[in-house]
Formats: sequence, C-alpha cells, structure tokens
Amino acid sequence: MRFSTKAIHAGQPPDELTGAVNVPVYLSSTYAQSAPNRTRGYSYSRSGNPTRAVLERALAQVEGGRTGLAFSSGLGALATLLGHFPSGSRIVAIDDLYGGSWRLFEHHRRQFGVQTEYVDMTRLGPLVSALQKPTDLVYLETPTNPLMRIADLGAIARVAHRAGALMAVDNTFATPALQRPIERGADVVLHSTTKYLGGHSDIIGGALVLKSRSLGEKLRWLQNAIGAVPSPFDCFLVLRGLHTLAIRMRAHGESARAVAEVLEASARIRSVHYPGLRSHPQHALARRQMDGFGGMLSAELKGGLAEARRFLRRLKVFTLAESLGGVESLIDHPALMTHASVPRAERESRGISGGLLRLSCGIEDPSDLADDVRSALRDR
Repeated sequence: MRFSTKAIHAGQPPDELTGAVNVPVYLSSTYAQSAPNRTRGYSYSRSGNPTRAVLERALAQVEGGRTGLAFSSGLGALATLLGHFPSGSRIVAIDDLYGGSWRLFEHHRRQFGVQTEYVDMTRLGPLVSALQKPTDLVYLETPTNPLMRIADLGAIARVAHRAGALMAVDNTFATPALQRPIERGADVVLHSTTKYLGGHSDIIGGALVLKSRSLGEKLRWLQNAIGAVPSPFDCFLVLRGLHTLAIRMRAHGESARAVAEVLEASARIRSVHYPGLRSHPQHALARRQMDGFGGMLSAELKGGLAEARRFLRRLKVFTLAESLGGVESLIDHPALMTHASVPRAERESRGISGGLLRLSCGIEDPSDLADDVRSALRDR
C-alpha cells in the first residue's frame, strides 16, 4: 500500500458500531466497569481513549513502527522519552536543534544528571568520536531546525547500534510522507503533530512511534504516569490532517522551491538553506533518503538583524509567527523567537545569526509567495 493510501486508511477502519467512516470523538473522561477492573478496554481517558487509540495505530503504521503514542505536545513527547533514561545516562544530540528541545535537554542535565553532548552529525567522524564513551541515546533532527542540515539516517543508525545506543529522530519537518526513519534503522520517531501532521495551525500535539513493542509499552506506562495526553478532539483533528498529508506535502514542497530560488538569486542574501537546491551541501543525500524536500527553508540576509527586521515589515503574504507546517505561510526569526532560549554565543557558533530567518512555506500559489519575497527584498 502506497503512502497516500495508507495515510487515509491505515489503522482507521469504519466505526464498528455505526459504520462512520471517520472515527467518532469520544469525549468521555471515564468509562463504566462491570466489576472492579473489568472494563471494555478503557477505564479513564488519561490511560486510554478510543479516538486517541485510532490515531496512535495510524501513526505507528504510517511511520512503520510497532507502537504509537500521542501526546499533548511535541515537548511532552520528548519529556516522556527522556523520562525513560535515569540519572547518569548519556545522550549524544545533533548540534543544530530546535530551541525547545535544547532547553529540555539542558534541564535534564542540570536537574537529573542526564549528560548531553552536541555534535555535528552531517559527518560521521564527530559522532563516532562522541560514541567512544558509553551512550544510551543518539538524538537527531533531519532536516534540522533551523539550518536545514541533512544527516544520513542509515549510517547513523549503524554507528549508534554498534555503540549500544538507541537512535531517536525528530521527523517533524519531513513527516512520514517524505521520510520514514524507522525504515532506515531508527528506534524512535518523534513528531510535533502541531505542525504538518495536524496541518492547519489549530491544535497542539505530539507523538512518539517506537520500533520495539517492548520499548513502546515502557513508554506507554510513562505516558500514563506523566499524563501529557491530548484531548480526543485534538486527536480527531490530527487524523483529519493525516488524510491530506501527502498532497499537502507536495504543495508545500512546490512553494518552498519557488521561494528558495528567489532568495538564492538575490544579492541581499548571504546564504539559503534548502535541501532541494543543488547548492545545498547535502542535496545528494536528501535525494537518496527523502521522497521530497519539504516546505521548510531558512535564509540569512547580509544586513544582519536590521535588514531582517526591514524584510519582515515588508512581507504581505507571509505571517510573522512561531510554529510551522500549516497551510498558511509563516516566517520566524530564530534568534529572537524559537531559539531565544539558546545563549547568544552558542546560537552564533551554530550559525543562528541576527540575519537568519526561517520560512514555513504554505500551500498558497507558489507564484504569490515568490512575489511576496521578491517584493520584500527590493530597495526601499
């Protein structure tokens, strides 16, 4: 079954009671029991909910995993994953990382003694060196946020597993429509379902998909204990978004390509980071391991922060806002917004300058988006 079909049908049969083709929204917080602990599969909606169960099965199937878990946010999913690792554990994470993930890693380092080392995973050498010390988890994004770097999933999985570490991949930017890390060796896939899976900027949610059923059950126990679970209606909305994911990702990619080409041609731009451009240093790798290049890109303006502010004021179609992956185009200033929690010196050492902007290209007409960016780049 090809992805477009799977996204609509996998794990989502018609409702057995009524035949409804879309899963009903079960809003009950609790469920009747015929005797103590004798249930029909559900007792309390923090522990399990029928609408959430359908979403979790669907996510597992589209990502190629054994177990899916839905959460109230992507960071709720990450916090639950980190809760699996006791004090003294060691994590090696990619150095270009969403600011909220970095903040949570640093919190666990300070509060719980979970060591984290950040390395450039676009090359295997730094990772191999880092794995000389005993390591429990290798954690990465690809494409990365915000610099759109690409890491070789298969090669990293082999290196991580030889070192005895689990491998977790934040697949939010690519989605399973474009990339399925478990097929390339990952043990865990994480999503902010707020983004492309929901797709309409109207919910907050997260997910974990596990390759191993046993690890999935351990994390399900933590999910229930921590309680960072989504509402049934939010689960319904993510399922709705999943149905159109394949066609939306194609449209997002067309938009991003048009915008990236305008930016790359401008003398006002120092660099454009989009894996769909031949100029991207990992373009060939992206072609091999992805089924498209997605709707995210970033660009650095030559004039720094002042020029970035001027550019943002002149945009008409792109909206200045945090988040990404919705049908509408959004633009973000990472240093002042999504990555503000990262200390300035560390941000700048990673290439997150005052002139860097991150663009989430929506599904508007690509020509209108290109014109909007072209107009904002013109002289006053």
